[in-house]
Amino acid sequence: MHDPFYREALTAATRPVRGALIYPVMTMPQREHSRNDIYRPNDYCEDVLFRLTDAPFRQIMEVPEYRFSDIRPDDRVLDIGANVGAFCLRAARLSLHVTAVEPVAADLLQENVRLNHADVQIIRGALGNGMPAEIAWDECRCMSPTYTLRDLIFLAGGCDFLKCDCEGAEWQIDPRDLDGIQRIEMELHIPPISGPPDPALLDYIGNSYTFTIDRSPVYSPLGVMGILHATRK
Repeated sequence: MHDPFYREALTAATRPVRGALIYPVMTMPQREHSRNDIYRPNDYCEDVLFRLTDAPFRQIMEVPEYRFSDIRPDDRVLDIGANVGAFCLRAARLSLHVTAVEPVAADLLQENVRLNHADVQIIRGALGNGMPAEIAWDECRCMSPTYTLRDLIFLAGGCDFLKCDCEGAEWQIDPRDLDGIQRIEMELHIPPISGPPDPALLDYIGNSYTFTIDRSPVYSPLGVMGILHATRK
C-alpha cells in the first residue's frame, strides 16, 4: 500500500485540467536581443533582473508555482533544475546559502547571478545516477555529468530546503537522501515526460512529510503530476 502520498499523487495526476489554475511562464519574445537588454519581473521581488538573450530553449524567469517565503537566512537551499535563475535568485534574497544545479542554461544562469550580485554557488550538471547523460530542454541537447541527490547535497554543504524541477529525474532520488531535508518544493512528472513514479519515494514522502500537491499544467497537462509542497513532520 502506498498511503497516504500515493493516493494523493494519483489523484493529482488524473485531476481534470478544466478550471485548474495555470501559472504564467515568462519566455523570450520572438525577436533579437542585444546583450544590454534586461528583464525586470513584475512581482514582489522587483530587484531581481534577467539578461534577455536569444537561446534555443525557454528561459524561465517567474516561479509563482513555488512557495518559499519561509526560507530562513541560515537555510541551505538547493535548487535542482535552476534554468536561468528564477528560483535561486529569489531564494538568495532570503538565504545566505544557495546552490543552483543546471545542465543546459548554466552560462545564462551564471550571467544572471553576476547581474544580480547574488551569492549563489552553481553546479554544472543534473540530478541522476552519477553517470554522464544526454539532457534535453526544448531544442537544446547536451551531454552532462549527473549527480545523485546525496552527492549534490555534499557539494552544496548540506540541504534544508530542496527545490527540484528536473523533468522526471526526481524518480531517481534514493529516499534516504532526503534525510535531514526540512522543506521540499518539487515538480512531479509522469509519462510521457518521465518514467512511472517510484513507489519507494512516494512512501517515504508520505510517511515523513505533511504535504499538498497543486495540479498546475504549466506547459502541458500531459506529463505533469503537479507541484509538491512538503514540510517534514
